Amino acid sequence: MSGPFGSDGAGGPPHLRPVPIDSAVPAAEPDPGDGLTPPLPGGRRGRFVSDVIAELGYLERERVDAAVAEARASGRTAEQVLVESGALTADQLARATAERFGLHHVDLSVYKADLAAANLIPSQAARRYGAVPIGFDDEVLLVAMSDPANVLALDDIKLLTGRELRPVVASPDDIAGLISRMSRLDDAVAEAVQEEEEESGAAVTDIRESAEDAPVIKLVNSIIAQAVEEGASDIHFEPAGREMRVRFRIDGVLSQTTSIPRRMVAGVVSRVKIMADLDISERRLPQDGRVGLKVDGHGVDIRIVTMPSVEGEGVVMRLLDKDQALLTLDKLGMAGEGRDRFEHAFRQAYGAVLVTGPTGSGKSTTLYAALNAINSIDRNIITIEDPVEYQLEGVNQIQINDRAGLTFARGLRSMLRADPDVIMVGEIRDSETARIAVESALTGHLVLSTLHTNDAPSAVTRLTEMGIEPFLTASAVDCVVAQRLARRLCPNCKTRTILDVGALREAGFAAAFDVEAYAPVGCARCGGTGYKGRVGIYEVMVVSDEIRDLTIARAAADEIAKVATSQGMRPLRDDGLEKVRQGLTSIAEVTRVA
Repeated sequence: MSGPFGSDGAGGPPHLRPVPIDSAVPAAEPDPGDGLTPPLPGGRRGRFVSDVIAELGYLERERVDAAVAEARASGRTAEQVLVESGALTADQLARATAERFGLHHVDLSVYKADLAAANLIPSQAARRYGAVPIGFDDEVLLVAMSDPANVLALDDIKLLTGRELRPVVASPDDIAGLISRMSRLDDAVAEAVQEEEEESGAAVTDIRESAEDAPVIKLVNSIIAQAVEEGASDIHFEPAGREMRVRFRIDGVLSQTTSIPRRMVAGVVSRVKIMADLDISERRLPQDGRVGLKVDGHGVDIRIVTMPSVEGEGVVMRLLDKDQALLTLDKLGMAGEGRDRFEHAFRQAYGAVLVTGPTGSGKSTTLYAALNAINSIDRNIITIEDPVEYQLEGVNQIQINDRAGLTFARGLRSMLRADPDVIMVGEIRDSETARIAVESALTGHLVLSTLHTNDAPSAVTRLTEMGIEPFLTASAVDCVVAQRLARRLCPNCKTRTILDVGALREAGFAAAFDVEAYAPVGCARCGGTGYKGRVGIYEVMVVSDEIRDLTIARAAADEIAKVATSQGMRPLRDDGLEKVRQGLTSIAEVTRVA
């Protein structure tokens, strides 16, 4: 069992290790030992899935009927409404779907899938169909699918495999997890090395004119596709002795994925440079570029940075899924009084709203959620970003282009002449951009932007350090949000624990009693990490009259923080502790990020 500070709980302070109690998250329904559950007697064919959900006791009939009414109004299915609201788990929906069609349900975290069967069809086809073979029943091929009504998928899989099929129902998450295991990168590396050995002696680095299926090209494409599939935000190619290790950053944490042998390292680096239109002969200086790709139908924008080091040249690729659905503040984890304060601020007609935090803490995503909430036909919203991460319908978005001379400051000056109501500045990086943004907020515009500080009160002093007069900051800034991203506990395997009040206080948490919480365990659905997805931790500071006076007096950030806390601001760590109580994350994650 994993502790909240690592695989064995040894990675964090001893006084914060959880005390396990004899209770775990109950499964919706017990499974047989092999993970296959037959349908219940009586049969439910011809019924609506929503009716089956109520019959199985997953939800009360009133809640299901309300979802049916909401689905009718929003153009979605009742099942989508229930899953998106969190009232129904994906696994419960899969069980209800299996009952509706009179099929077996399969729990792929228990069932030992046969990867030889899974690899009978390409992983791209499996993702497209939402179905994957999992084993054999005599001569019949078992196919796990989330939608057994998709007869076209079954017909295509039958043609691809040449076998008779027997569909069973699994959750989409289980299917996606199995697909990600179908073609591991270690196999792709081995295949690329073998193909490269069979090539006719051409230098691996000279691939500009190579065929599209050249080994190095296929290897790089495989790595990028795997990263997108696993939801990675970054890919790190790092020289390590005689090899190059490849690491993915998933949910904010780096983990090694594979290693590239020395003979292919130069070719991989050159291939990435060619993709970003960089100089392949320059190995002494850092370079940066970008490229747009289509991966499984998703538009992905990739920012590429090369980093010369003592062991060789490395590459970091930042992945931005341009088709990713915009998140709401609810899904980001902002709730309660802090949510009300933030929403009141960005719905005003003018003023500045700042979101602060380190790189990768989700600042831009929070601003996109705010823009999405106020986006309407009667407002002219203009953004200037580097890069434009998500496409917003009805919003004018400007991409920074340093080579052409389009900087934040220059673009912001031009935006002010374009009759904007709302301005979003991707990042306040220098004093000129800060000055224009503050002046814009003072002249009747709503300005949203990000800033790099550790907490909300420090944003005020940071602007002063950037040369903005304190009285201008005090007049312009209405609200500052500081945030972090913590990994969300896997709902399928998290286990209950009790955190001692004395240990919590010793660690700096404002706790009055022992806290009932959850700790990570690790299962097949979360890749053994105990976490799946991320949740935001926030502190929201409204700039009151008292804080304005302190700003003008050039008070320290600590003094401002004391006043803000006395006026209702919940500090980051306290908000994190509340999310620990709610079972959303672990105490280890809160101490790691906050």
